[in-house]
Amino acid sequence: MKTRLLRQKTATHAILIALGLSFVAPFLWMLLTSIKSLEEITSLPVTIWPEVFRWRNYADVFDVIPFTRYFWNTLLITGLSVIGQLISAPLVAYAITKIEWFGAKWIFPIVIGTMLLPYQVTMIPVYLIFQKLHLTGSIWPLVIPTFTAAPLYIFLLRQFFMGLPTSLIHAAKIDGANDYRIYWSVVLPLTRPALASVAIFTFLYTWSDFMGPLLYINKAKQYTLTLGLQAFLAEHYTEWGLLMAASALFTLPIVVVFFFAQKQFVEGISLTGIKG
Repeated sequence: MKTRLLRQKTATHAILIALGLSFVAPFLWMLLTSIKSLEEITSLPVTIWPEVFRWRNYADVFDVIPFTRYFWNTLLITGLSVIGQLISAPLVAYAITKIEWFGAKWIFPIVIGTMLLPYQVTMIPVYLIFQKLHLTGSIWPLVIPTFTAAPLYIFLLRQFFMGLPTSLIHAAKIDGANDYRIYWSVVLPLTRPALASVAIFTFLYTWSDFMGPLLYINKAKQYTLTLGLQAFLAEHYTEWGLLMAASALFTLPIVVVFFFAQKQFVEGISLTGIKG
């Protein structure tokens, strides 16, 4: 019996390790290719481990493309988007979950319904709105929508707010706190894990967003990293070492953010009720 259980555990771990390696393999390939010379990358047979480590590829990236400017543009848009979602999403979720008002029960199904709409359906109307406002060609069409709360984050935070006892809010009202005071001093501190999840989701999506910047940004000095990498690929198609080095630098902030916020991310996901 013990031998059978041991075999099952060994087989399970072997499958999990194989699946894990299949997900990590492209990332490792990118890192190893980023420190190879172009001659080694294009030589046959293909080598996995570099014969000579060419760390200069990372320095050359800053000489070939304005990487610092692209990084700053991406960081600015991502930071403003995170702030926008953290302001708007909890407000909407709290209003439809814990405040009694006419129509509150109808708003949530409508919000969930908008989650079913593909981005391509709303892309053209939203673009025309910003065109009428003369905001295309700037970063504002990428930032302003985040201050109107995304349906997914409203859903996540509503699930969290539903777990908060209503008696807590009633007790705060008996103590004389108004709605603003209750929201700011009682509810928001308890919502920290869920807000961390919203912030991480927003960061990951905005940092790697390609379609949004492609639609609204038309000046090279406003390019984000995704557009910068696409432009680099168009201009330096054969410079695979530099491209992989630029891609590694692009991925680094995502890995760092997830590494430091992993605990809050997992905790927030479990508390919002969408754990598997």
